[in-house]
Parts: sequence; structure tokens; C-alpha cells
Amino acid sequence: MKITTAMAVALGIAALTACNQSPRENAADNIEANAENVADNLDAAADNAATEAQENALENKADATRAAGENAAKDMRTNDADTNTANGM
Repeated sequence: MKITTAMAVALGIAALTACNQSPRENAADNIEANAENVADNLDAAADNAATEAQENALENKADATRAAGENAAKDMRTNDADTNTANGM
């Protein structure tokens, strides 16, 4: 019973936290999360690679994917601020 209550409280807090973010901020968070998931999959594939060269290539792709996700999310957040300024917000 206590675990269920704690989980319900945690879920409620998470929902309230998400409400305070702009749609663009939520989109930026989703971009980062998706890139991280893809990169994690690439890292897992690298762990199972047949050769060291394949492992290095997959790890490099994972790093590039993370960086691309971070850059895309940063652009989303930056463009949000620019849009608000241009619209007088």
C-alpha cells in the first residue's frame, strides 16, 4: 500500500512539473530523450560488435547522436526565446 501511494505521489508531481513547461521546452526534452535512447541502443550494439573497428564506429555514432540531440534541443529552446521576443512576449 505504501509503495502504491508513493508511486501515485511521484506521478502527480511529475505531471505538475510537466505542466510548467512550454510546448517547445517539452519538445526539446523529447528530442534529447529520443537521441539518448538511440545512442544507448548504439552503445549496446557496440558492446556486441564482432570487431573493435565496428565497436569504435558504433560508439562514435552514439556520441554523434547524443551531440546532435543536444544541439537540436538547444536550437529548439533558443528559437523559443527568439520567437517570444519577436512576438513581444
